[in-house]
Amino acid sequence: MQRVPMTPEGYRLLREELTHIREVARPQVVQDIEEARAHGDLSENSEYDDAKHRQGLIEGRFMEVKSKLAAAEVIDISKIEASDRVIFGVTVEIEDVDTEVISSYRIVGSDEADIKKGLISVTSPIARALIGKEEGDEVEVNTPGGKRTLVINEVAYK
Repeated sequence: MQRVPMTPEGYRLLREELTHIREVARPQVVQDIEEARAHGDLSENSEYDDAKHRQGLIEGRFMEVKSKLAAAEVIDISKIEASDRVIFGVTVEIEDVDTEVISSYRIVGSDEADIKKGLISVTSPIARALIGKEEGDEVEVNTPGGKRTLVINEVAYK
């Protein structure tokens, strides 16, 4: 099984989701199915069909989260000696050479990525270009919008 990098926060959120599915979502959908069955004829019962459909989605998500947790390789950067090198889990401040726009991103696992929160996937073009580089390095990145040249201003192990 291929290991998937994940921050401790990402791992915790997946564990919480698994617990929620097991303790809240599953029992609720079972109750919904029982209520729908009590209404009679199942062949024309849209409530029953809907509840069974939701049950399938919940079970699918349960298995997916379980699989992700089993494959997780939790990387806690607080236990790694800080340096100027970009690695998984760090927050990187970069500046676009052409536009002079400064951005800050934390490099996280694929499931944790949320660009609105400044979290980019380790598999994204920007993260792949930054990994292994150091503060002050200039990096060329092929993005969907074209080539960009970025300068690494700061690497923070937060």
